[in-house]
Amino acid sequence: MNTVYDTFLDHDRFKFPEGLVRVTAGKGGEAILVFGSKKTFLVDCGMAYCGDKVVRNIEFALAMRDRTRLDGILLSHSHYDHIGALPYVKKRWPEAVVYGADKAQRVFSRPGAHALMKELGTAARDLYSESKQEILTEGLAVNVAVGEGDEISIGDESFKVLETKGHTDCSLTYVLEPRSIMFTSESTGVLENPQFVHTSILKGYEASIQSALKCKAYGPKFIICPHFGILPSYFTDQYFDLYIQCAEEKKAFLLDLYHRGLNKEQILEAYIQRHWSEEWGKDQPKEAFVINGGHMIDTVIKECG
Repeated sequence: MNTVYDTFLDHDRFKFPEGLVRVTAGKGGEAILVFGSKKTFLVDCGMAYCGDKVVRNIEFALAMRDRTRLDGILLSHSHYDHIGALPYVKKRWPEAVVYGADKAQRVFSRPGAHALMKELGTAARDLYSESKQEILTEGLAVNVAVGEGDEISIGDESFKVLETKGHTDCSLTYVLEPRSIMFTSESTGVLENPQFVHTSILKGYEASIQSALKCKAYGPKFIICPHFGILPSYFTDQYFDLYIQCAEEKKAFLLDLYHRGLNKEQILEAYIQRHWSEEWGKDQPKEAFVINGGHMIDTVIKECG
């Protein structure tokens, strides 16, 4: 496999358009602060172990623009590497309104979900940090459920909501209009390099393909890809086609093993051999990669086998 995040020549994946500031503090999903004419919103939060640093990064970015208030937080989905730092952000700005899918709102209402977030957050802390600070989960909640076609105003601009299932049933894509800046969800992949998109289809293969087709049909001007950053504008039209191609190739690989009579454990081992690397492990714990791989195998065989 090519180098993870081996990006494009003469392109800075963290050079965002005016008014968008990267406040990411560690491994996990990106955290992007968006300055509207009237409100300031955060898109995703990142992992819990670096929650305090995310807060400091937000404070600094706000101060640089003579602001102190965080008005809203948009959640792409309910996985720990994207929302783990939410309790830390809400503790600092309790007035911030959290937006997410109805399914995410229901997930966070379950005590078991909080226990799982603490378990996964602690494992990530131990892997990526020397800190032994307890992982917080109080504050994991969606205040306002949003769905397809909803709009969230931040002044002269607004976020349009697209439901993009496949990775999870609670995955949402947000498009900042009128600039047509699309914050994609993991249902339409994570770009590893210009030739390969990592597909993490945990809940629905066909749903994921339909999400990619929906996003392509929307025709965004810019794409901000989870775990990667912003794609060069000339790659925008190609991205969703590449995602579908990579998804189909992975499906064919898994189904070939299944039809040859391999059991799930053997298929998973072959999947790990093909797609895991120590380089990838710098951004995702292997345990999480293996769990996700198992879910994808189940999904592909159930739908397509």
